[in-house]
Amino acid sequence: MSNLHYPQFCALARAAEIIGERWTLLIIRELLLGPKRFGDLLDHLDGMSPSLLTTRLTSLIECNVVRRTSLPPPLNAQVYELTEIGREVQPAIRELIRWGGHFLFPPVPGDTFEPDWVLLGLDAIAKRSPVPEVRVGLVVTHGKKSAGFTIAGSGIGTAIQRGIADCKGTLEAPFDAVLQIVGMSVSLRDAIEAKRARVSGAVAIVRKLPFLFDLAERRRATPAAN
Repeated sequence: MSNLHYPQFCALARAAEIIGERWTLLIIRELLLGPKRFGDLLDHLDGMSPSLLTTRLTSLIECNVVRRTSLPPPLNAQVYELTEIGREVQPAIRELIRWGGHFLFPPVPGDTFEPDWVLLGLDAIAKRSPVPEVRVGLVVTHGKKSAGFTIAGSGIGTAIQRGIADCKGTLEAPFDAVLQIVGMSVSLRDAIEAKRARVSGAVAIVRKLPFLFDLAERRRATPAAN
């Protein structure tokens, strides 16, 4: 079990004991994106030692938040994944990401970034109400790395999935440019002219991206600093 203990009979205190240890939330972030091998976790948790990762995983397993399992042949690799109870934390993680967005910029020199993390970031600002029925491809780039997603709008809101499928228009850009376009602080046209973004396929489809998220609405609702 976790070494962190708050002497209070409170559900929030119990939750903090499990996910409040250093690195634990980021381990959960990785596992929300899918099962991971120990080495994969270590690669995406830059600065964490193997021994500390082992300790944190052991605590999460003891709490029935994470379990060990094996991938089927021919891989036969041992991986870690969230249990059903572990996955129940996802709505709380979504809200923490939304809140943390207030403090995301400016980037801190030396910070690492994985394009795969964008899936959770975009899910946190995706609309949960009717939006235009459209499928937009998105390729997020970072140096030599990239990750592709399909942003699908429907009558029940916006869904995001890995990979690009059945998209008539695709936007390719680094994450900060994607946020500027989605948040409508920079127009798609200006981002393209500045060579911060590239569109393949129908530009009219890609222009609908901001309507699938609530980032622009959140920014308008935030009081301006004095």
